[in-house]
Amino acid sequence: MARAQALPSEASNEPVKLADIGAWKTALLSGRPVLSHLNADTTWLVQLPRSPTGPEAAPGGRSHFNILIDPWLDGPQSDVASWFSTQWHVEPPFVRTIKELSDVLAQLEGDHDIMRPPSPAAVRERGALIDAAVVSHEFTDHCHRKTLEELPKSTPAFATDKAARLISTWKHFSCVVAIPGFSGTEPDWAEVLRDKTGSLPPWLGIGRVVSQGNALYYHSAVAIVFELPSASHGESRDAEAIIYSPHGIKATDLADFRGCLGNGIETLALLHGLDDVRIWMTSQLNLGALNGIEAARACGAKYWVATHDEAKRGAGFISWLLRRRSYTLHDAVETERAKTRAVPASLEKPASPDFAFVSLGSGDALVLLAG
Repeated sequence: MARAQALPSEASNEPVKLADIGAWKTALLSGRPVLSHLNADTTWLVQLPRSPTGPEAAPGGRSHFNILIDPWLDGPQSDVASWFSTQWHVEPPFVRTIKELSDVLAQLEGDHDIMRPPSPAAVRERGALIDAAVVSHEFTDHCHRKTLEELPKSTPAFATDKAARLISTWKHFSCVVAIPGFSGTEPDWAEVLRDKTGSLPPWLGIGRVVSQGNALYYHSAVAIVFELPSASHGESRDAEAIIYSPHGIKATDLADFRGCLGNGIETLALLHGLDDVRIWMTSQLNLGALNGIEAARACGAKYWVATHDEAKRGAGFISWLLRRRSYTLHDAVETERAKTRAVPASLEKPASPDFAFVSLGSGDALVLLAG
């Protein structure tokens, strides 16, 4: 279930239940991005409001640009072979198929009050309501072939390098884009992230967060950067970013991205898990809450949203080696306080985190308010 924790700061808006179509429609009318958790793990829908008028308006008056992140809905996921590693969702996803999701999105758009949009049936006839798919890793809990191939072939798939190469071998999507790297040293985010295929509007870009030290591929992040029109004057504000890091990313690797603040980008939300997940005697998989609180501070996020924390049902060799330690935000804050007390008075102490922490269950959504 959704929960918003009051440490370090209390979220100023309450999560929305997607099953309540009226509440979902109201959220979309806010003029702000809506972030929806489609399963209990790490499948997300980002809905960005479009301008209702001018050259950027969508054909037929569609109100939002819909981005589907790491879609894995129904069925198991398996890496290498079923005997090696197989996992199943424990909690049912909000929708089990892309068709179910498209039907709900058509219902939302069908009687929206902007520019007299067409009926749900007419919306479906025009094509998919998912405008882009984003895949962060080639592992099948992020790059789930069965779910992805339910999308129309015309859906542009934006993926990190290894995932893009894998997806291209399927010969399903007509457009597969390798997500470009981007850091705070870049002079203009739009020049770097503007999609050359024309699949994204010019106010939107998708990039990999990279640092001068070139962060490890596994512990990395994807940034969705966008400029939203002002509700009152139609003028663009500073660009905002949603940073998605399902396995976690080191705070030091976000330091360069924080430099984008000087280039007109504000970090709206960081999606980073709470649980520390390791393979026994070897590597750390998910960096967990203790890293998350440092990462949220490093990128200056207004929201820290938990992701990839579902304790899935597992089978195979790897399932015997996985070690999961669950943390709460309170655990992370108390650890931070202990570190601060241990810092000598002569040294600079870390700044107090200033963000709203939110944990969304399957079928929950949040309006991401401006800073």
